[in-house]
Amino acid sequence: MAAGPLGLDVAALTPAPTRMDPTALLGTWSLTRVVHDHRTGERRDVTGTATLLGETPARIRWSEAGTMSWPGHEVPVERTLYVDLGADGWSVRFSDGRPFHPWAVGGWVDHPCAPDHYRGLVEVTGDPVEAWTVTWDVSGPQKDYRMVTVHDRRC
Repeated sequence: MAAGPLGLDVAALTPAPTRMDPTALLGTWSLTRVVHDHRTGERRDVTGTATLLGETPARIRWSEAGTMSWPGHEVPVERTLYVDLGADGWSVRFSDGRPFHPWAVGGWVDHPCAPDHYRGLVEVTGDPVEAWTVTWDVSGPQKDYRMVTVHDRRC
């Protein structure tokens, strides 16, 4: 048993990922993102949409577009990811094909991006899904922030 600082079994407290199929998230979602930089104390907010579109039975295009704002600034932002089904299950890839992380709802995933490290968690609410959240904790010599993105069907 791996005991945490309070003598608790840390492994027992860590949720196990589920095999939720990402096709349950197809459609357009309202997107609200908060990025909190732990080093500077700065907060940046993003509002926009995320659209998940099934391109084939084994590929989902995940497109985001919105506006990032912080005091005195406002800039458009966008990105495209892909969720692909392979022999080991679903995985998320960057638009250029590089691997990002396995698709695992309810369990932490890691994305080493030297010299920093990204640790992420996807959580869903409802059945059928009413909302889903993606949290990234990023740490290393260049970055130290938490980014939380909430998606809901209010679009």
